[in-house]
Amino acid sequence: MPSYEALKNKQQELIRKSLDGSVFIAPPSADPIATLTQYRAAVVGPPAVPAGVELAALPEAWDDLGWLTGDGAAFSRDVSSSETTSWGAVTPTRTDITADTTTLTVTAQETKLLTIGLATGADLANVVPDAQTGELRVSKPLRPKSAHYRVLSLAVDQGDDGEIFIGRCLPNAKVSSYAEQAFAGGEVPWGVTFTGEIDDELGYSEQWLFGGEGWKALLTKMGFPAAA
Repeated sequence: MPSYEALKNKQQELIRKSLDGSVFIAPPSADPIATLTQYRAAVVGPPAVPAGVELAALPEAWDDLGWLTGDGAAFSRDVSSSETTSWGAVTPTRTDITADTTTLTVTAQETKLLTIGLATGADLANVVPDAQTGELRVSKPLRPKSAHYRVLSLAVDQGDDGEIFIGRCLPNAKVSSYAEQAFAGGEVPWGVTFTGEIDDELGYSEQWLFGGEGWKALLTKMGFPAAA
């Protein structure tokens, strides 16, 4: 009979942490994220650059929310189900998932056009600061509507062989709620919650993305085939 020592397979190098990261958003009209990373060919130099894997450029109109609070990007997944019971069975004989919804809550710390528009729900396309004083006036919409965005949350970790990227993309994210804002001697935060909805063109409501030079180096240890 094998011992536990022979059976266990614990690999500390596969424990991931979000050391840094950003949340990028774009209007629904922007191109979706087609790829998170790309292959980088070697450059002879000088300076010489080895071949490797790097982040791909974001499509046009994507922008970083900037600094976030220490809570970072907080995801929640709400799954609802319907159970069928049967005569003579003490447990459900059938369970069907009826809803599977992902929400993302972020609190931006930078005050700028992007975060003001996001957290107020106002359309700032035609709102500009006063030409002489720079004053900006933003009125709360009389009939607020749930704005939609494309959202990419990117976490960055560091492995022995390079950076590891873990992304979660909501291609059709609705602003579903706003966080409280306090003027009380501290920072002025801009917090919102996004709810992922199905993007009819792409055919999904959320996509997980993994990559980076450090990720590629760990493929076989994680149980995947090695990259060429």
